[in-house]
Parts: sequence; C-alpha cells; structure tokens
Amino acid sequence: MNAFARLLLCTALSGLALGAQARTFEVSDFAELDDAVIEAEDGDEIVIKKGVYELEAPLEIFSRVTVRGEQGAVIDAGGRGSGFIVRVPKVRIENLTVRNYGGDLYARDAGVMVGDGADGTELVNLTLQGPGFGVRADRMNALVVEGCTIEGDAARHVLDRGDGIFLSYVKNARLNHNSLRNVRDGYYLENVDAAKSDFNYFTGAQYGIHYMYTRDCTATGNRAVGVRGGYALMSSDRVTLTKSYSSRNIEFGILLNVADGCLVEENTVEGVHNSKGRAALDNEGKGIFIYGPGKSRVTRNWIAESDIGIGVALGGEGNVLWDNAFVDNQIQVRYVGETPLEWSFEGRGNYWSTNLGWDVDHDGISDRAYQPNDSLDRIFWIYPEARFLMDSPVTALLRWLASQFEIDRGKGVTDSHPLVRPPVGPDVHEIKTDNAKNKEPAK
Repeated sequence: MNAFARLLLCTALSGLALGAQARTFEVSDFAELDDAVIEAEDGDEIVIKKGVYELEAPLEIFSRVTVRGEQGAVIDAGGRGSGFIVRVPKVRIENLTVRNYGGDLYARDAGVMVGDGADGTELVNLTLQGPGFGVRADRMNALVVEGCTIEGDAARHVLDRGDGIFLSYVKNARLNHNSLRNVRDGYYLENVDAAKSDFNYFTGAQYGIHYMYTRDCTATGNRAVGVRGGYALMSSDRVTLTKSYSSRNIEFGILLNVADGCLVEENTVEGVHNSKGRAALDNEGKGIFIYGPGKSRVTRNWIAESDIGIGVALGGEGNVLWDNAFVDNQIQVRYVGETPLEWSFEGRGNYWSTNLGWDVDHDGISDRAYQPNDSLDRIFWIYPEARFLMDSPVTALLRWLASQFEIDRGKGVTDSHPLVRPPVGPDVHEIKTDNAKNKEPAK
C-alpha cells in the first residue's frame, strides 16, 4: 500500500471514529433548539431543558436522533401546523409536552407527524394536546407509541377533531399504555397490518379503536368508557380483541362489520344505552353489533345491562357464538333475518339471564333449547308502533302457546345448549397482573 492510499485509509477511519462519538445538545431556548435540530447527526441526543418553547415552524427531524425533554419541557406549536415532523427512521422523542398544534386535518396537523419511511420511530411518555391528530403516521413500519397522554379539543364536534393516533399503511405498530381523551377516534387504523394495541384507555371519543381494512391486528386489556362505540372491527380480517372493557357507551360495545376470521374473547361490555334510540331506526345501544357478512368467533364475553345484548343484521349469520353471558339486557337479541341461527358450538351454548330452563342431569346445560326471542318479538321490531302490546295479557298467552307447541322452532336464533350458569363473570376482561397503567386515570 503506497503512502497516498494509507493517508486515505487513515482519513476515512478517523472520520468513522469521529462519527461514532455521539454528541449531546442541551438547549434552553428556541434558538438553541432550532440550531440543534439542524446540526444534530445520526446518534446524537437533544436534551430540552425545562421551559416553554414557542415554535415558529414545525420541528423537522432529518437525523436519527433522540429528543428528550427534562421535566417541565413544553413545545408550543402556536396553534398552527405540527409540533414535530419526523422524516427519517430510528428517531426517538420522549418525556415532552407538545401542545397547541393546529387543527387542519387535511394538512395532517399533529402533535407528531411521522412521514413516509420513518421506520422504527419511538414516541414515549409524551403529552400531546391540540385539536389535530395526536400522532399521524403514513406508510412506515414498526412505530412505537407508549405511555403517552393525548387530549383533543372538547369544544369541537367529535367528527371535527383529529384522531388520537391515525395510522395508514403502517405495519407492526406497537400502541401500548396510552390514555386518550376528547379526540375523534382513539386509534384509527386504516390499511394497517399486525398492529398491537394493549392497555390503553379511551374516553370522550367517537370510537375507542377503529379498524378499517386491517389485517392480523391484536388488542388486549383496553378500556373504552363514555364513548359512542367501544371497538369497531370494520372490513378487517383476523383481528383479535381480548380482555378489553367497554362501558357507558351509546351505540355499541363491540362492532363486527364485514369482519372475517376475527376472535372476540373474554371482553366485558356493560351499560350501552342510547337515550335517543328508537326501535324503528334500530339505533338503540347494542352490547355487540354484527353487521354484514363475515365469519368470526365470539366467546367468553360478558354482555350486560344494555338496550340490546346483541344485534345481527344484513348477513351477519356466519359467526359462531358460545360460552358468552347475556345478563339483564332490555332485549337480549335482535335479529330479523330469514336464516335460522344456531348459537352454540360443540355442545356448549351461552348463558341467558332470561332463560328459565332446568338442568335435571346437572351437567350445566339446560335440558331444553332456548330462543331469546320469538315471532312476536320480530313482529314488534318490524312494526314498532305495536310495541305497546308487548306486555299485554294476550301477548303473554300467545307466547305461552307458542312455547308449548314449539311454533317458533327453526326460526330466528336458537341456542340448543344454553348454559344454566354464567361461564364468565363481569371481571372476565381483567388480566391478573399488577398493571397500574391499565387502570382508569383520575379526571
């Protein structure tokens, strides 16, 4: 090797050595922060000291850096645009409050906007407050959002707010231990694959988690309280929703709308009630609502004290239901389709608090099949103006005669193996760990 070649090699190695020495930028005002964002290189860290940093424009990250706030560090976006825009992979932003970002949803205003290809972005322990999206990510992989609090603008109509987290064409996202309030949807996932959403809390939103055209996503240990609908699985395949809780909602606890190959297991839904609901419009609150074709499994769920325990419409007959508990719902089942449905599986049906059957052989299965509703119920649903007759003596007599002569056999919903005791309790959703982050936050 000649001298010139050795010089080139030494220069290159020296440059690599210098590049490997990550720098730390400590900033205490906006000018220093702006300079640090521009000057930082891959592997560097930017530490933001306590204080309020009023932005003149979004902070755009073009290097693979860590941005970390000390306690009390606040980024104020000035009511326009986004707080951060991440342009490259492997960026981590943590321990910051980002507030007052814009509310132009068409411009994708967000607390943190994650751009195309910014794979592996990590957003940890952030507080995001603004009318736009909390986090917006498009066409990237392996996003992590963990331990964040996201709050929208309660003064806006719910449909005019940004979603807490909006993902489009994202794979392998991890959305865990977050708390979201007063946003449009807590999580809106569109054309997303293999997202994992665990131990999150949603309130004051349209839906807690809203899946659209997603595949192979899972959600465990979530809580949706005081939203319009808890968990919406729409036009999605192989979504698993387990051990999650939905309470005091208006439209539904769990929605399966053209959802195929999904598993809904060990969830609790309580108190779904629409004060403006009308039978003629079929808009009463439903614990579970199955709408449109699809074949999914629904098992070991507790559905209680709702306007309607479960509603089925427009081709939702392909689903399998067993080992669920339907307890003290005003109407246990609403189904007006023509296809007879059997709601049991391998000799086990569901528990119905309205079933007065008996169990002579003490095997836990009622000795007589149960139909949660009959032909008279279907007449009242089709002609709601006649509902005032539901509790009349004549109707009671007709129901008794129908049961004695099995007039309704082969019609509507039949559970051939109804359970005499609930297979699960209202705490079926609870995961037996000391996980404080899964508890409802104080208001």
